[in-house]
Amino acid sequence: MTDTSDIAVIGGGPAGLIAAETLAQAGRSVTVYDRMPSVGRKLLMAGRGGLNITHSEEIERFMPRYGAAEARLRAAIDAFPPGALRAWTEELGQETFVGTSGRVFPRSLKASPLLRAWLRRLDAAGVRIRARHAWEGWSPTGDLVFTHPEGTTVARPAATVLALGGASWPRLGSDGAWVRHLQGADVLVQPLLPSNCGVLVAWSEVFRGRFEGEPLKRIALSFGGRTVRGEAVVTRGGLEGGAVYALSGPLRDAVARDGAATLKVDLRPDLAQDDLARRLGRPRAGQSASTFLRKAAALSPAGIGLLREGTGGTLPAGADELACLIKAVPLRVEGVQAIERAISSAGGVPFEETDERFMLRRRPGVFVAGEMLDWEAPTGGYLLQATFATGLAAARGALAWLDERATSCGDVSSAGAREPRRNPH
Repeated sequence: MTDTSDIAVIGGGPAGLIAAETLAQAGRSVTVYDRMPSVGRKLLMAGRGGLNITHSEEIERFMPRYGAAEARLRAAIDAFPPGALRAWTEELGQETFVGTSGRVFPRSLKASPLLRAWLRRLDAAGVRIRARHAWEGWSPTGDLVFTHPEGTTVARPAATVLALGGASWPRLGSDGAWVRHLQGADVLVQPLLPSNCGVLVAWSEVFRGRFEGEPLKRIALSFGGRTVRGEAVVTRGGLEGGAVYALSGPLRDAVARDGAATLKVDLRPDLAQDDLARRLGRPRAGQSASTFLRKAAALSPAGIGLLREGTGGTLPAGADELACLIKAVPLRVEGVQAIERAISSAGGVPFEETDERFMLRRRPGVFVAGEMLDWEAPTGGYLLQATFATGLAAARGALAWLDERATSCGDVSSAGAREPRRNPH
């Protein structure tokens, strides 16, 4: 079977679907290929706890969340900033609101109404979706090759947008299988690594048996000169939770470099150390250590257990030393969770492998978007924002490239000269 679409989009997540919408609105014939039975599966999973589409903070605070990738993502996010993403969401009938943390959610909090409305719009724009189509790379003649239950499909589109995701949550479609296809085309790909994931700590059997599943609330975690307030959960193998995820990237890199890293836990970030020491200097009046810490320092049983875990079981006798420990419990981190359990992944195609339009330098006419690119960001709306923005940018890059080719060949009628549909972006 041969597909004759003008443009192929490979990957049916947010980056791929926004690229398909943009291309179709410009009048292009578009087919989206996805290896799963339906598109948008990871988006639906992200919405199970409330779909956090972006963040409301000012752009000058927003952009540094992307770390080393800030400069390379800047143009794409400037062209489709958080306000534009919110407007796009609301055009699909999903009103948004800003939560107390500054995160932005659809009023329904769910991804399914948004995805259903989006698929209706794509269908109306003429976008074809080919589910259960696994991309097998390029043939020797440059065709795209897909396998599916009925056999094999080949396509030679005028341009291709790759939006296949990273390698986290592979059962939802992002399994990183694309890496070998790009490497086979001499494209450099950095190793895919877990990001926004839990960390591994070798708990004692006593601590694990008693506190597995227990929350650590209103704490602060510190590593590498950065401190993050939030919550964590004790797991069988370590710690999970928003505050942990925010530091998982630096911890991952430190463990890879040094073999282990020390994470500091402040169990009372709202209380100065001197004030805490004064409280701990009061007479114990025969109370056990656990009862005293619960009353004087307002520590939970899990927090008290963590204190003992950080010192090998023996707590300091002096109030100053004990206050110091409560403010900085040392935990030896020996690794991070496997990429299959991570929220997102780092690594992928370096920006140096693409031009300013996200086109592969070694594969003209092939554009890359979303989590395939080598960037990472914390949770809080930053992941989806960059995914949408790069998908849109890659589509616009493809349109510009096709127009350039048509102009240079004198073939205005075949590329870009058609009357475009209304483009909401």
